[in-house]
Amino acid sequence: MGSFYDFEPEDNLATTRDSKIDEAKKALLSFFEQHPKDTFYEHQIEVIFEKTFFHWITGKALHELDAERKIASDLLPLIGDVQIRLYRRKSHVNWRRQAKEIIQLVRAFSTEDFARGLGHHGEQMFDAALPRAGFLPLGRNVKSVDGKDWKDSGHDLDRVFIREGVRYGVEIKNRLSYMDFAEIQIKTRMCQFFEVIPLFIVRMFPKSYFDYVYERGGISLIFEYQLYPHGQHQLAREVRQKLRLPVDCPASIYDGTLTRLLKAIAGRKRT
Repeated sequence: MGSFYDFEPEDNLATTRDSKIDEAKKALLSFFEQHPKDTFYEHQIEVIFEKTFFHWITGKALHELDAERKIASDLLPLIGDVQIRLYRRKSHVNWRRQAKEIIQLVRAFSTEDFARGLGHHGEQMFDAALPRAGFLPLGRNVKSVDGKDWKDSGHDLDRVFIREGVRYGVEIKNRLSYMDFAEIQIKTRMCQFFEVIPLFIVRMFPKSYFDYVYERGGISLIFEYQLYPHGQHQLAREVRQKLRLPVDCPASIYDGTLTRLLKAIAGRKRT
C-alpha cells in the first residue's frame, strides 16, 4: 500500500517565495475549471495534490489565488472554535448545500476522540505487522534505553523494536497531515542518544523530511493511505469517494508494505 515519492527538496521554513507556488497556482486553476460545480476544503486540496506539490506549497497557492480573487473562499465553523475554509470557482453559486455535506463528513473524523483512536489504531496495526517482517518489540512509549534516560524534553519514542540484532526507534503516524518537523528533529536526536536506528512509519512525508531522516542514518516508510479501524468501512468509503482522500480499512498491513521496508533496510546496509 503506497510507495515512496520522489519530491523535489523543499524547505518549508524558507523566507523567500518558492517558484513552485506559481506552478501550483496554474494547476489549481485548471483543477477548479475541471470541477466548476464542486466545493473543496483547504487540507483536502493539499492532500489531493500531494504527489505533485508539498502541502504548504498548495496552501500558499490557494491563499494567493483567493487574495487575487481568481477563486472564492468561505470560512465556516467546524467544531467549537475551529473553522474550516472552503474553496470554489467564483461562478459556483449553489455551493452551500455542498459545504454543509462536507462539514458534516469532516466533523465525523475530526473529533479529538476519533483522531486519537486513529493514532492508536495505526500503532496497533504496525505492532501486529512488524513481527511478520522479523521485528521483535522491546518497548513502547520509551524514554529510557540501556539505563540512559531522555531528559531533554518530555517526548518518548512510540516503540523500540529489534531485528537481526539491530534496534530501531519507531515513530508511527496515521494522519493525513505531515508529522511536525520539530518533532522529527527531536525524535531523531532521541534515537541518536539511545543509539538506535530512527524508523518513521508515516502516511506521507515530503522528500525534504525523508532526506533529513536518511542523512541521519534513519529510514522512512510511507504507507500513503490513512488507516481506519476495520469496523469503519462505511465512513472510510464516504471519505474516499466524496472527499477523494486516501483512507483505507484493511484487516492488516499488506505484505507489500513490509517488503518495501525490508528493501529500504537492505539499501541502507549497502550504503
